[in-house]
Amino acid sequence: MIDYSAAKKLGPREHHFRIPGPIEGLSLFLRLLPAETAAPSHSRRAVLYVHGATFPSALSIAYRFDGRSWRDSLCDAGFDVWGLDFCGFGHSDRYPQMDEPPADNAPLCVAEDAAKQLEAAVRFILNYHTLDKISLISHSWGSMPIGRFASEHSALVDRVVLFAPIARRKARRYETPGRFPAWRIVTLEDQWNRFVEDVPRNEPPVLSRSHFEDWGNQYLDSDPESRSRNPAGVKTPLGPFSEIIKACHGQLAYDPALVGSPVAVIRGEWDGLMLDEDAHWLFNAFTQSPDKRDIKIGRGTHLMHLERMRTALWQESVNFLLGQNATPMPN
Repeated sequence: MIDYSAAKKLGPREHHFRIPGPIEGLSLFLRLLPAETAAPSHSRRAVLYVHGATFPSALSIAYRFDGRSWRDSLCDAGFDVWGLDFCGFGHSDRYPQMDEPPADNAPLCVAEDAAKQLEAAVRFILNYHTLDKISLISHSWGSMPIGRFASEHSALVDRVVLFAPIARRKARRYETPGRFPAWRIVTLEDQWNRFVEDVPRNEPPVLSRSHFEDWGNQYLDSDPESRSRNPAGVKTPLGPFSEIIKACHGQLAYDPALVGSPVAVIRGEWDGLMLDEDAHWLFNAFTQSPDKRDIKIGRGTHLMHLERMRTALWQESVNFLLGQNATPMPN
């Protein structure tokens, strides 16, 4: 049996935690980078990052391009920054079904399951810091478990940043989402194609090949068996991808109208999964949110947190989580 629990620290200040998950026998991996300057207990802020469909926290909010990451920016703003790996990803335990043929089981790590894992992580973090609320950041499909969790546990959620979220599109007549296996292998070629497919042909790249090669090596490291495959690739639960496809066919895994926290939707100009009409629908669907934003950043795709415009994304997320430029409340 492969041990996914061993994780190298990404810096001397990083802390690792392994906690029980909602699935008996499976544990969850959390990483913490504390704020550079410890805040008084009454003003401490914590934020938890929820990853998307294909790669974990070490390769997203914690990944350093040229020595700096998104979570470094959040730490500088006074946040204790946490990253969660869902079961089947990164250093969390793998579903037993991932050792079986993929066609033998339903897609793994769907939003309903992931929201319960998220709840376990949030309650652990709040207890660790003695806090009442936490802020949340998601990428892509991660907006679905966050949406479910925030709908059911609004008292625990301060503010929510949905980066490149998935919205519901109108169901197309006579089309159905189809059936998906439990898991699949995601190769470096698959990932590279995702990084470049939305950049217009006449525009310069938004990610250098040298940056991707370093990122790709660490991506393969997230699965100890990745390099034994030909081509090399990471075994990945297919629940997230299946729910993205379902959302494109009119079936979103949560109801935005049930989310009562302040919400920011941040997206890139070239995001093929978050078109203007998608963003407008999602913005309007958060009917109970007391403060909501729709922020579009130029020259960014669905993976902008790893691209040239990443620092603009980081700053917009910090501003919103700190409540800066908030809409004034009426007297």
